[in-house]
Amino acid sequence: MKHLTILALLFLAGCAATHARRTDVLFWNQAQREASFRAMETHYASNVVRHGVAHPLPAGAPLEPRFDDGRTLETYMAAHHVAGLMVVQDGHVRVERYGLGAGPSTRWTSFSVAKSFTSTLVGAALRDGAIRSLDDKVTRYVPELAAGAYRDVTVRQLLDMTSGVRWNEDYADPHSDVAMMYEGTREPGVPLLVTYMSRLPREFAPGERWVYKTGETDLAGILVTRATGKSLAAYLSEKIWKPYGMASDALWLKDEVDGTEAGGSGVSATLADYARLGQFLLDGGVAAGKPVLADGWLADATRRHSDIGVPGRGYGYQWWTYDDGSFEGIGIFGQLLHVDPRRHLVIVQLAAWPVATSDAEANARAGLVRAVNRAVDGL
Repeated sequence: MKHLTILALLFLAGCAATHARRTDVLFWNQAQREASFRAMETHYASNVVRHGVAHPLPAGAPLEPRFDDGRTLETYMAAHHVAGLMVVQDGHVRVERYGLGAGPSTRWTSFSVAKSFTSTLVGAALRDGAIRSLDDKVTRYVPELAAGAYRDVTVRQLLDMTSGVRWNEDYADPHSDVAMMYEGTREPGVPLLVTYMSRLPREFAPGERWVYKTGETDLAGILVTRATGKSLAAYLSEKIWKPYGMASDALWLKDEVDGTEAGGSGVSATLADYARLGQFLLDGGVAAGKPVLADGWLADATRRHSDIGVPGRGYGYQWWTYDDGSFEGIGIFGQLLHVDPRRHLVIVQLAAWPVATSDAEANARAGLVRAVNRAVDGL
């Protein structure tokens, strides 16, 4: 009996470690970030995204990024706590570097780069007919929202973040919506995130103004799951991870009670598999010889739909867009998936910045992209 009691206590201790508050990541210290961004599954419940036979990424001619200030890539990586950096051009790896003790098999969390994963699955669900139209009301798929501010919001407005529902995305404020969206009293049979979002008030008319909201991408993920009858992890595996040929399993974080995956911030994968996703998009969204996404989806999803108040930039369907045709998935603490169709280029950065976001860190990351472009263009 004594041994059973000890085992039970150990089990409960393990559960307590696993079932941590998901938004605690916003307030980890530097040592916690560098240790835990590579091991999110030890803190939170997750689903596995099964991989397929590896799509080859052969080595290409080495490339040395040319920074504005003449710094080296090693100096850049050390200064900005970069765990992995990969540049793929024309399907060939031209840069592959690691830091913070990471390596090719390290799975690193992507934070809001996951939003672009969720958007891509919406494109797949449209092709499959599981989602009928982007102009459907969100409540067609998540009826629990019918009594609140989301009752007149369309799937399209959810994707381009113009719902008009009030939201605070301040990562430094422990009482902001982004910090509190997984808190509150659970209702039987309703995802906790849906309960939280259903109580938010309206601030603008739908379609009137863009406001960035991680909770809305979580809603989009729930919408995909409801429409397809499959978890985000299972659907991603079925549509992309296996048929395109990702080399390693990925993870998608989920609520430990209701099983809802975090569509806005939950994916962990290897550096090379993030690059493969970018290459999948450059290849036109085709896997195993078959189109995965609805006709015209890529062009539509990666163009400016919302004005974000920054010259030359905009927001598409969960992608940050640029007027030169490139687009990005961006995550807090330094994550980046940059896709440039004109240069046939993919840039992936995985990092553990000391802050969730800042103008200085964002400018440095943009400087990396410029440095790569300059080297690719021979300037």
